[in-house]
Amino acid sequence: MPIGLQEINGWDRYWQRLLCRVLLPVDTLVRYGIDPVGLTDVNGVSAVRTIPGNQGRSIRLEVSGVLQARDALIELELADTSLNQIEVVWVASQDPLAPRFDVDVMPDGQPTMRGFLRRNLVAERAALAAGLAPGQTHQGLGIFRRLAGRLETFMACLSQREYVAEPLFYHTAVLFETVGFGYLRGRALMERIAGGFAPGGHLRAKLDGSTPFRSAQLANTVRGRSWAIHDGILDEPWDRVRMVKRLGIDAEANTAPGVRW
Repeated sequence: MPIGLQEINGWDRYWQRLLCRVLLPVDTLVRYGIDPVGLTDVNGVSAVRTIPGNQGRSIRLEVSGVLQARDALIELELADTSLNQIEVVWVASQDPLAPRFDVDVMPDGQPTMRGFLRRNLVAERAALAAGLAPGQTHQGLGIFRRLAGRLETFMACLSQREYVAEPLFYHTAVLFETVGFGYLRGRALMERIAGGFAPGGHLRAKLDGSTPFRSAQLANTVRGRSWAIHDGILDEPWDRVRMVKRLGIDAEANTAPGVRW
């Protein structure tokens, strides 16, 4: 019988931390001074925080062992679904000591919801110029594939045969493809996007330079396309993509063949 997050949130803290160890890459923890067994920083303070939500049906995991860093090293948010599956709501790994781009907050401190509620355009332009993708506040650690492998082991420990995700950004959907996710909904949209950015496509024609996020060269990279979509270039909303990862199975989805990151 699959185990859900609501049940896990009722477990003793000892068993919860055992599951945390399954999720976290050991060498990444060690590189940033975190004890992979005790999950503590160099001062012996806990580097891992778990925050239950939605009456125990979701959990947020933050690894924040880097001293004096404002942001977490690894962020992961999971939630139970009505079908007794587990959904990946948010996953990020970042270098908290790298330059920060405040795409998640306005100059007055209001949250932007990663640019979906409101946009800090100054910070977004700087992030774009620095090679980041939409929603990123720091340079990533390049461990997404390894985190996905850890997630798969985590799901196996819970007797879950598959797990789902609704990517918040276009580039996230492409990243999920690279680790074996397939589509429950939205593959046709992803293929329309690919055609739209191809030479002669209607989305490529919209890259008229009217904003920094609509420069012509952005059509040639996944990250650039994601910025253009985030800037509202689509003729339809970005809210129709739902993906699934079946344990041990690569769906072999590739809606952006030959497009570099």
